Amino acid sequence: MKNRVWINLLMAILVAGLFLTASCAKKTVVTDATTIEDQEKAKLEADAKAKLEADAKKEAERIAQQKLVDQMANDKAQKEAQVLAAKKRFVNQDIHFEYDSSQLTAMAKTGLKEKAVWLKANPSVIVSIEGHCDERGTTEYNLALGDRRANTVKSYMGNLGVAAYRLKTISYGEEMPIDSGKTESAFRKNRRAHFAIN
Repeated sequence: MKNRVWINLLMAILVAGLFLTASCAKKTVVTDATTIEDQEKAKLEADAKAKLEADAKKEAERIAQQKLVDQMANDKAQKEAQVLAAKKRFVNQDIHFEYDSSQLTAMAKTGLKEKAVWLKANPSVIVSIEGHCDERGTTEYNLALGDRRANTVKSYMGNLGVAAYRLKTISYGEEMPIDSGKTESAFRKNRRAHFAIN
């Protein structure tokens, strides 16, 4: 009987051990499967997050690049507008003279200094200096006076450092008035040296 008790006790221990082993093995398998699934899920989430971050970074770089391109285009447009405005100012600001004179006034010298700065900034530009007069005086006299005015301007520009080969002169005398009126104001407008870009 003692043997039988020992055998039953041993059997009970073995059965209990089998249950413990089986339940531990099951937990391990489930835990391993869950861990693998969790790892795959975490990896997928990390990959998705990394992709979103990479896409966001690419988009930010694209936006920054577009802003740079837009800024450069804007800067270029502004610069072109400034260049065009300076060119128009150069052409549209005539140098005026007193009646029957080819001497430069202080205002004329200031205007010529500005024109010299523009010419130096645009070294490929060649200009014609046109000498003009009001209608008083003979045609021959006014042609000679227009010539003296154009050459006085050319000489002054040369003294300011503008190369002579870039400055051509021509006299129109009284032939091309800006204002055809018969007033002193009209005559004053017509006594001028005009710069034309060739």
